[in-house]
Amino acid sequence: MLSAASAEVVRATLPVVRDHAVEITGVFYPSMFAAHPELLDLFNQGNQASGQQRVALASAVVAFAEHLLDPAAVPFAPVAERIAHKHVSLGIRAEQYPIVGRHLMAAVGTVLGDAVTPEVASAWDEVYWLLACELIAAEARLYERGGVDPVTLWRRWRVAKRQDEAVDAVSFTLVPDDGGPVPDFAPGQYVSVAVDLPHGRRQPRQYTLSQGSARGSLRITVRRVRAHGNAPDGAVSNHLHDHVHADDTLLVGPPAGDNVLAAGTGPVLLVSGGIGITPTAAMLDHIARTDPTRRVVVAHAERRAERHALRAEIDHLASSLAAADVLTWYETGEGERHGLLDVDAVPLPTDLTAHVCGPLPFMRHVRDGLLRRGVPADHIHYEVFGPGMIDRTNGSPA
Repeated sequence: MLSAASAEVVRATLPVVRDHAVEITGVFYPSMFAAHPELLDLFNQGNQASGQQRVALASAVVAFAEHLLDPAAVPFAPVAERIAHKHVSLGIRAEQYPIVGRHLMAAVGTVLGDAVTPEVASAWDEVYWLLACELIAAEARLYERGGVDPVTLWRRWRVAKRQDEAVDAVSFTLVPDDGGPVPDFAPGQYVSVAVDLPHGRRQPRQYTLSQGSARGSLRITVRRVRAHGNAPDGAVSNHLHDHVHADDTLLVGPPAGDNVLAAGTGPVLLVSGGIGITPTAAMLDHIARTDPTRRVVVAHAERRAERHALRAEIDHLASSLAAADVLTWYETGEGERHGLLDVDAVPLPTDLTAHVCGPLPFMRHVRDGLLRRGVPADHIHYEVFGPGMIDRTNGSPA
């Protein structure tokens, strides 16, 4: 709990910090990387270049400060859970938090100047450390639950199979190179994959596991990220597509992620856009093997049929269920349905739980449609690509 004195200062200065938060994090990251270049290996440099990481950190700190001032009105638990899972997938350790805190507070002073009195600095330092302690505790629980040591997080896995799935989409089936056990995981979770790029810098990326557990392997399905507008080619996705083949090895972290298949036997709606089909494939695989009588509706949207990854597999899994519908929309007009996914055309069994994965505008569109049709907000779960956050007031994709 924030002390009374600090709460008064934070309440008074929150509007200024909120207005300058992205500028502060923009100063923070270069300063920290200059002093600790080893941390570059933990951060997606594509998100750094695009500014997404700066916005994500700024949003998290501001959201947490708002939560401390009014816990009932501004819930923070979903954000903390998502951050903790991401940190565990990368091996973030408790001893790294002082480094972040030191450079973040220095950036606050650089941007806000003389407005940062000792009282202001102390209050916001308290905010940071309350956030850090909450995350450290959550991450410790996840490490313990998964039997993971963050110091030795990365494990080498061999590519047992490489399979082209669609245009610009390829699957890699992975087995432990050391012959050890394959960790269990919940359908919907992801793993971090770290690759050493030609310029000598290691880069991690997260990829959702695209098949269920208990198969003696892990599988990721990777979409090649091509340059678009001012955004360059995706460094890691292109490296995987161009240079990783059967019998090559990859460094892989433990399964993580909070958007997992809802427990129980009630109806499930799986909605995906583009390569967001990967958690749908894992969830459907799990249901087909463990509860084939469970009612399932699958709705997928893609630009063109040739880009539709895992289509045959989804159809095969759905055909093995007692009650399943599969609906597909293509923007190009191919097939029976074309244009954007029409939420009104999706069957909605009573008391369903929905899992949505895809680009942020797509998820907003789907969530708004489901809410309009009467699906409770707490029955709608979603996976955010990259460093996305959630709206602090209604739990929707930001």
